[in-house]
Amino acid sequence: MASTYTSRIRLTKQGDGDNPNSWGTVLNNGVTSLVDDALAAYTTVTLGANATVTLSAVDGGADVPRSAFLETNGTVGGAHTTITMIVPNHSKGYVINNQTTYTETTNVVKIKTAPGSGFTIPQGAVTQVIIDTDGSVWGTNAAGLGFGTAADRDVGVCATNIADVSLGDLRYVRTSVTVNTTVRGDFVVEAGSLKIGTSARAYNPITTLTDAASITSDFSKGNNFLVTIGGNRTLAAPTNAVAGQSGSIYIIQDGTGSRTLAYNTVWQFVSATVPTLSTGVNDVDMLIYMARSATTIDAVVLKNFDR
Repeated sequence: MASTYTSRIRLTKQGDGDNPNSWGTVLNNGVTSLVDDALAAYTTVTLGANATVTLSAVDGGADVPRSAFLETNGTVGGAHTTITMIVPNHSKGYVINNQTTYTETTNVVKIKTAPGSGFTIPQGAVTQVIIDTDGSVWGTNAAGLGFGTAADRDVGVCATNIADVSLGDLRYVRTSVTVNTTVRGDFVVEAGSLKIGTSARAYNPITTLTDAASITSDFSKGNNFLVTIGGNRTLAAPTNAVAGQSGSIYIIQDGTGSRTLAYNTVWQFVSATVPTLSTGVNDVDMLIYMARSATTIDAVVLKNFDR
């Protein structure tokens, strides 16, 4: 009686009286080696030349679709925006490593059987698929990964690529409160105010400005600034100023000294008198300001910090 083959991974089954004196070779090549492939073989399938790639089955012999692990590579796009990899219509599982290059984000790589429905393999994914007895291909889903019933998503850096959290897990500062809320340590949001405890500190870092003929500052970067001037300069109107913002700007003479500073008209001074700077080498002055509006900034200059 002639040899037959198993229905799933197509191993050789010895027929009565078949292969006399050679069954050891058949056993090695038609069973043992094929079991090894089915359990551990890693095979690369190159995509791109054709819209459909059929992985043909060989009963009792080595073939690609018997492998346990399949890596897809090549390029999808251009003439073929979708490439379908067809595997034998036998129940089986695969781990697929999709290393295919996509020329457009809408490109697709699918795996299916000839009669069954297919599964789209995400680009760059390492995923497991199974083929059921109807020839349908199923991929690992969110529930199988322990994510419950939530939709599949990546964890990344943009707003659409974050994991779901419960309200109990979410940490935020409320825009309004009716009871005191401790955010961290001595940092407390009170009803109508912000409280910092006695054992905590609050500060705003000093942002160094670029020395230039016209010195610009971006008030969205902070409240306190510092610049060492290397020539006669003008303090330009700051960008992104908001009413109520206050802070200071250190103005330091360089190693030559005697540098002067003019001011854009948004800067307003006491008695309408524009101040002059200290002129000594490395002298340190401080301009203290309060924004009356985005375009009107009241200021005073305290001169020659030293001892």
